[in-house]
Amino acid sequence: MEKTWRWFGKKDQITLAMLRQIGVEGIVTALHDVPNGEVWTLEAINDLKWYIEESGLYWSVVESLPVCEAIKCGGPERDKLIENYKTSLANLGQAGIRTVCYNFMPVIDWVRTDLSYPSPDGTTSLYFDKIKFAYFDIHILKRKDADKTYSEEELEKVASLAAMISETEKDALIDTIIVKTQGFINGNIKEGDLNPVEKFKQLLALYDGVDRNQLRQNMKYFLEQVIPVCEKYNVNICVHPDDPPFSLLGLPRIVTNDEDIEWILKAVDNPRNGLTFCAGSLSAGLHNDVPALAEKYASRTHFIHLRSTSVLSNGNFIEAPHLKGRGHLIDLIRTFEKANPSLPMRVDHGRLMLGDENKGYNPGYSFLGRMYALAQLDGVIATVDDELMINADLKE
Repeated sequence: MEKTWRWFGKKDQITLAMLRQIGVEGIVTALHDVPNGEVWTLEAINDLKWYIEESGLYWSVVESLPVCEAIKCGGPERDKLIENYKTSLANLGQAGIRTVCYNFMPVIDWVRTDLSYPSPDGTTSLYFDKIKFAYFDIHILKRKDADKTYSEEELEKVASLAAMISETEKDALIDTIIVKTQGFINGNIKEGDLNPVEKFKQLLALYDGVDRNQLRQNMKYFLEQVIPVCEKYNVNICVHPDDPPFSLLGLPRIVTNDEDIEWILKAVDNPRNGLTFCAGSLSAGLHNDVPALAEKYASRTHFIHLRSTSVLSNGNFIEAPHLKGRGHLIDLIRTFEKANPSLPMRVDHGRLMLGDENKGYNPGYSFLGRMYALAQLDGVIATVDDELMINADLKE
């Protein structure tokens, strides 16, 4: 596999020189300063590409070229925004960048309720607490009929939490769910917005009347428009699974399981229309057999996120160490190395450790935790490659 790293541009505290020293080969990044929906110009793309190449690395994957809410919900600006998207794809292809990761999650990207959940070894990691999220939904958002989403037992636990939660804890929950894990990814809500809850409610309202089938049709419409551009300019686009892979806030989610993935790949059945295989997102759903999905979709996978989660008995989930959990990353590496050993992969959501918690990194994207995970998985890849060579020799 090609070892890549998500890097947040020239202002990232983690420099390209640091990444070269730890064995990174390709860079995963985006034009983070360009507002959502605007065209990525060829000049801006080449400027960042050349900057990366001057450091002895290369721009391997775009993550992400954002799909605006109007495209996802079918708003009046959809066609204009798709045209801008097509122009950006064409410019990326002309610059020689061949892989573009995107997602089709309505309003909210990956969701966690805790950004530094403690582990016995002293590290911390990202965590999803179902009761905290339900409290946010019912008592902070005050979403209509939100209580009907949860069981009686869950509602009792939410009531107990409501009786004891402090204002500071409420503010932290808002900050975690709709600011710190969203603003740096999709730009819809940023730190400093006067009322992020009200802005979030406005985004939710865009999806009134948009059910699962309508969202699917909106995605198919988008793919039908952009795949011809991908073919012309030799670009692969690959959808990221929903994280977590189940419905939240009454919103439909359509990249959650085997049936969803198969539907998307058949909706526009073209090799350019592919999958970002995120083992962490998929493993957070007990309905997903992650190694089986890898076997089935290896040929349509263009990019891999190697991380893992553990799902607890109460429905909560936590980022697992990279060699443990439901992601079964060793099995996945065997599958993908056999299918296409040149696929780009990146480690994801490393644990906070050894002082990195004080350095202001984006949630899930600290340096030392990811470096540790990369070293672990680099060893697995080397072992698997050795196994494959031995097996090939024996067959001869």
